[in-house]
Amino acid sequence: MTQADFLKSPLPPTVDLPDFDKAGPARFYNRELSWLGFNWRVLEEAENPRVPLLERLRFLSISSTNLDEFYTVRVAGLRELANAGNTTPAADGLSPAEQLTLINEDARNLMQTQQRVLVALRDELAEAGIHVLQRDALTEADKAYLAEAFLEQVFPVLSPLAIDPAHPFPFIANTGYCLALHLDGGRGKPLQALLPIPAQVNRFMPLPAPEGQQRFLPLEELLLLHIDSLFPGYRVADHFEFRVLRDSDLEVEEEAEDLVREFEVALKRRRRGEVVRLTVSAGAPAALKQVVMRELHVTDAEVVELDGMVGVADLKELVLDERPDLLWPSFTPRVPERVQDHDGDMFAAIKSKDMLLHHPYETFDMVVRFLNQAAADPNVVAIKQTLYRTSRHSPIVAALCEAAEDGKSVTALVELKARFDEAANIRQSRRLERSGAHVVYGFLDWKTHAKISQVVRREGDKLVTYTHWGTGNYHPITAKIYTDLSFFTCDAALGRDAAKVFNYLSGYAKPAQLENLSISPHSLKSHMLDMIAAEAEHARNGTPAQIWIKMNSLIEPDMIDALYAASQAGVKIDMVIRGICGLRPGIKGLSDNIRVKSIVGRFLEHSRIACFGNGAALPNDGAKVFISSADWMGRNLNRRIETLVEIKNPTVKAQIVSQIMAANFADTAQSWIMGPDGKFTREQVPEGRSAFNCHRFFMENPSLSGRGSAGAADVPKLAHKGD
Repeated sequence: MTQADFLKSPLPPTVDLPDFDKAGPARFYNRELSWLGFNWRVLEEAENPRVPLLERLRFLSISSTNLDEFYTVRVAGLRELANAGNTTPAADGLSPAEQLTLINEDARNLMQTQQRVLVALRDELAEAGIHVLQRDALTEADKAYLAEAFLEQVFPVLSPLAIDPAHPFPFIANTGYCLALHLDGGRGKPLQALLPIPAQVNRFMPLPAPEGQQRFLPLEELLLLHIDSLFPGYRVADHFEFRVLRDSDLEVEEEAEDLVREFEVALKRRRRGEVVRLTVSAGAPAALKQVVMRELHVTDAEVVELDGMVGVADLKELVLDERPDLLWPSFTPRVPERVQDHDGDMFAAIKSKDMLLHHPYETFDMVVRFLNQAAADPNVVAIKQTLYRTSRHSPIVAALCEAAEDGKSVTALVELKARFDEAANIRQSRRLERSGAHVVYGFLDWKTHAKISQVVRREGDKLVTYTHWGTGNYHPITAKIYTDLSFFTCDAALGRDAAKVFNYLSGYAKPAQLENLSISPHSLKSHMLDMIAAEAEHARNGTPAQIWIKMNSLIEPDMIDALYAASQAGVKIDMVIRGICGLRPGIKGLSDNIRVKSIVGRFLEHSRIACFGNGAALPNDGAKVFISSADWMGRNLNRRIETLVEIKNPTVKAQIVSQIMAANFADTAQSWIMGPDGKFTREQVPEGRSAFNCHRFFMENPSLSGRGSAGAADVPKLAHKGD
C-alpha cells in the first residue's frame, strides 16, 4: 500500500520542528514558490515513461506557457512592488524582493531543466520518425524545396529592421521572438539589424519525408538560411535569438464611464507593458546583446541565457494528430443515459431528477444542448447566463443570440476582467448586444467568477426555473481537458437563489436571504469557516469528524488557520490540491491530521468540492457536500462573485463523495504527496504492483446520477454505500 492512497493508508508520521513558531508566518508556504512547484510537476510529466511521447512533448510546452504567464502577471506585480520600495511581507513573511530572488533562482533552474528534457525528447522523437533538423543537416533537395516555401509562405510577412540613427529600435510585443543580427557588408560596412520572427507563421516548417516519417526545420533556421534575400550583399557575422515577456496586468480607471471602452484602451496599454524577462540564446555577442538590453530597459537580473531552444512553448506545434500511436488513446465522452431515456430532452431529464455531469467524462455538449433547447423552445420566456471565459466561436453565445432574436428575455453577465480573455469577451458582448440581449458587466472592483445558467420556462399555469451550476467555465474546448462538475436542477429554492444573484449582478442589490446558496465576497467564506468549526466541535465531543476537500488552490490565511485548528481538535482532513497550497501538512502540533496530494495527469483537475462528515466518518448519508466555483484564495473569497451550492440529492451526493472524491483519494498513478516543507514528491509504485489511475477509472466507468433506466448496479463502489 502506498501513502498516495488516502482511502486505505494511515496518516504518515508527523514531523517535529522544535524551533518552529506555530503562530508565526512560517506556518504558511509561499504562494509563488508553491506555484513553481506545481509547474515542476507538469514538467516532470514530460519525463514520465507511462505518458505517450507526444503528450510528454505537450507537457513540456505547457510548462513553458505556464511559466510565461506566471512572469507576465505574478512576477510583474512583485517586480513593481519591489521597484517601488514596498517591503510588506506576504503571509509567509517574505518581502517582494526576497520572493523575486527565490523565484528567479527556481525559474532559471526550471528553464534549464526544460532544455535537458527537450534534448532527451528530440532523441526519442527521432527514433519514432519525427525529426527536427538544423540547417547544416539539409540536403540540396531540401534547400531547393525550402527556397520556394520561403518565398511563398514566409518572405511576405517578414519585416527586417536595421538599427541605426535613422531606424530607432522597434517595439517588440509580449512573447515577441527575434533574431538580432550583426551583418558584414564588406569594406568596413557592418550593420546591426533585427528580424522579428512572425507569430503568424508556424515555428516549425515541414519538409518532404519518406512514408511514416515527419521532418521539420525551425523557422529561425530557415531565416538564417535566407538572410541574403533580406539583406542583399550582407553576410551574418554573428547573431543571437531573444524573446520578450512584458507586464500583462491591466489597470482600469475606477471612475470609467464606459467600461468596455476603458478595457479596450487598457488592452492597448498592456501590449506596451514593461519588459519583465528577456530570454537570449547562449553565446550572444556582448555588444549586440547590450544594445538589445539597453533598448528594452532590462537589467542583468532580468536576462536568462539559454543553451538550447528559445520559446519552448512553440513545441505544441509538433504534437501531431497524424501520429495517434504517440498520443493518448482516443476517448469519446459519454452522453448520460438519463438524457437518452428522454430522447435528448434536457428539461425532461432534469425534471425527473437532479443530475450531475462530470466533465470531460460526460460530454459538455449537454450544457450546450440545455441552452440550445432553451433558445428554440417557445415555452421558455427568459434566459440568464454568466460568461467568464468561453471559446471564440462560442455555441453558448450563439444560443443566447438566437434566443434574444426570437424575442426571449436574455441577460448575459460578461466578465471583462477575465485575464487574457478581455478582448474576446468584448467581442462577445458586442455580438450579444446586437442580437438584442441585455448585457451587464457586474462590478468594477470584483470579478464575476460564478458559473450560473438560468432558464425560466412556462409549464401550464406556472413558471418553472431550471438552473445549471458549474465549477468550470462555459468553454466547450477547455471542457475536453478540464475536469469539472455541471449540476442541473429545477429545485425551486435554487431557482430563486439564481434569480437573486443575477439581480445583484445587474442592479447591485445585495441578496437579502439566499436559501441554498452562499456567495462571496459576502457569505461563502464565513459559511465554510462555520462548517470547519462545526467539524472541530464534533471531534471535541468525541464523535467522528472528517473533511474532504478538492480544489486548485488553497492559500487564504483564515481558511488555512481554521483547518489547522480543526486538525488540532482531532478532525481528519484529506485534500486534493492540484496547484498552489500554502498549508503545510504533517507538522506535529499544527497539522498532525492533515494530508495533501496533487494529481497531475491526462486531464487538468479543476472541480472544487468540500465534504464534511457532519458527525460521522466519510462517506455517510448525512454528510454535508458542496460544489463551488471558488478556490480558497483571497481573491476568490474576498474580491470575486463566486457560488457555493449545497448538494442535497442523495444520488448526486453519493456520486461526489463515493465516486469522484474516493477515486481521487485512491489514485496512486498520478499523485504527488505534499510534505511539511511545502515540496511534493511522487511516491513510486512498487514493481509488479498496479497503480490506480482515477482518470482512467472515470473514462471507463459510468457516473451515478446520469444513469437513468440503466441503473447503478454496474457502477463500481470505491467507497460508497448503496443508495
